[in-house]
Amino acid sequence: METPSGKAATDENFPVGSWLLPARLRPHIATFYAFARAIDDIADNPDLPPDDKVARLDGFAKAVTGAGAPEPAFGKAHAIRRSLAETGVTPRHCVDLTRAFKQDAVKLRYEDWDDLMGYCDLSASPVGRYLVDLHGESPAAYPASDALCNALQVLNHLQDCRDDYKALNRVYLPREWMSAAGAGVEALAQGEASAPLRRVLDRCLHQTDRLLETADALPGHLRNLRFAMEAAVIVAIAWRLSAELRRRDPLAERVVLTKAQYAACCARGIGRVLFERALRWNRGPGPPRSGTRGGEDVSNGGG
Repeated sequence: METPSGKAATDENFPVGSWLLPARLRPHIATFYAFARAIDDIADNPDLPPDDKVARLDGFAKAVTGAGAPEPAFGKAHAIRRSLAETGVTPRHCVDLTRAFKQDAVKLRYEDWDDLMGYCDLSASPVGRYLVDLHGESPAAYPASDALCNALQVLNHLQDCRDDYKALNRVYLPREWMSAAGAGVEALAQGEASAPLRRVLDRCLHQTDRLLETADALPGHLRNLRFAMEAAVIVAIAWRLSAELRRRDPLAERVVLTKAQYAACCARGIGRVLFERALRWNRGPGPPRSGTRGGEDVSNGGG
C-alpha cells in the first residue's frame, strides 16, 4: 500500500529527530516520521488515481487507531500506534495528517490564505503538536508550534511550487492573490518567475514572516532544554530560508541553505536558548521542571 519516494529525513529543510533531542525519544520520532513520509508519498504519487490514494490513506488512518485489521501493508501505521500507546500521545495528530493528504489527493487549488492555512493546520501543525505532547510539554505551546510548522509548510510549498504544478497540477499559492497580481498558473511552468508571480511569492513570504514572529516565542514555552534548542534552531532556519526565497527565484533554482548557513542557524538557535536560560537562572528561580512523560530535567539538559 506504500509508494516510497526515496526521500529521507536528511532531505528535509529542518532537523528530524536530531542529536539535540533526548536520545530515548528519537526512536519514537523516527517512527512518526516514517509514518508521515509513507502517507505523504501516497498523496504525491502522480501515477495513482485520487480514489486509490484516498482508499490507501483511509487504511492508514484505521490502522493507526486500531480500527482496521493488522495488515502488513500498513506496517508503519501499526508501528506508530504501538509507539503512541507506549508514550501516551494521542493518535489524533496522525489521523489529521491522513486527512491532509486525502485533501491533497482531491484538491488542487487554494482560494485564499485562510484556505491554505486550513490545509496547513492538518498537514503541518500536527507534527509540532506531536513533538510537544511527546516531550510532555503544555498545550500552551501549541499556538507558537502551529505557527512554526505552518510557516515551514508554506516555505516548502514555495520551494517546490514549480515541481508541484508540473508533476501534480497542484498549486498552493492562493488563487485570489494570483488573480490580483495578474499571474496565471501557467507562469509556474516557466524557467524563472515573472514579475506578477514574484509579487505573489513575496506576498506569501510576508505572511510567512508574520507566522514566524509568533513562532519566535516557541523556545520560551518549552521546559525541556534540548527540545527548546531544537525549536530555536528550526526557527532560525525558517527565517534564513524565508530571506533566501526573497532573494532568489525558486523557479530558476532549488532554494536551499548552504552548509555554512545551516551551521550558523544551529549555532544561533542553541546560543539563543542557552543565553536566555542563563539570564532566567541569574534573575531568580530556575525554569519549571519538565513532566515525567517525555520531558527531561532542564537542569542537566535531559539525555
